[in-house]
Amino acid sequence: EGPRGISCLAVEADTLGLSFGANERKLGWNSQPTAAVMFEDCRVPIANRIGDEGMGFKIAMQGLDGGRLSIGTCSIGAGKACYDLAREYVTVREQFGAPLANNQTIQFKLADMATKLHTARLMVRQAATMLDNKDPNATAFCAMAKRVATDAGFEVCNDALQLHGGYGYLQDYPIERYLRDARVHQILEGTNEIMRLIIGRSILQK
Repeated sequence: EGPRGISCLAVEADTLGLSFGANERKLGWNSQPTAAVMFEDCRVPIANRIGDEGMGFKIAMQGLDGGRLSIGTCSIGAGKACYDLAREYVTVREQFGAPLANNQTIQFKLADMATKLHTARLMVRQAATMLDNKDPNATAFCAMAKRVATDAGFEVCNDALQLHGGYGYLQDYPIERYLRDARVHQILEGTNEIMRLIIGRSILQK
């Protein structure tokens, strides 16, 4: 029962009882198919067990730390792409005879966007180093990095869309796709609420 009652198994593609649901219709991430994996009376030989009996949960959790850094990195990439588009747009788009970039409010927005991305990038790199070095605090720092990077990435995409005005909402411009794709990063590999739970427990256990 509990985590110690979970084992890790490799289920081969031709196993009887293994099937897949229809591709889901999603808000974003449409370049990656998503479907339910269904097991009905699947019989798997003991030779297909990965690791020792009862180690499945631990194996899954070990994979999550690296996955969270990957998702955080994806968010930073989406945010950086939108930041670059917004920076270019405000320098060429004119209002009342002057570029939008001359407006101090626009400059402040760009400054905040750049700062969020740089902060997130540093946190992901620090957590990756800790994970490589098998630091005992790596799981908490991976959770911190994932939470910060995915929130920052989505916020920067959203800010970039706002800076584009109505054009940002059109599918003729790429930002709306980045926004839809980045949103799921706050859910994947453990929601950001779960990241806060992991961080909080780590703090209180010290």
